[in-house]
Amino acid sequence: MKAKSFEEKLEYSKEILERLIDPSITLQESLKLYEEGIKTVKDAQNMIEKAKIKIETIEQKHLGAIDG
Repeated sequence: MKAKSFEEKLEYSKEILERLIDPSITLQESLKLYEEGIKTVKDAQNMIEKAKIKIETIEQKHLGAIDG
């Protein structure tokens, strides 16, 4: 199974939110969706953190070479 991209995770989170606000879903369904949504958002946050670290590494490598 292919891992979802950051954008796919955001879109999936929106879908979960739309399903959560549907008054016809059961409490059990709500809990399952909530848990899935939290996991999806956390995964997306981890992707952002990894990208941030990569950007900082690239900047240090290239800007450090300019400064040095």
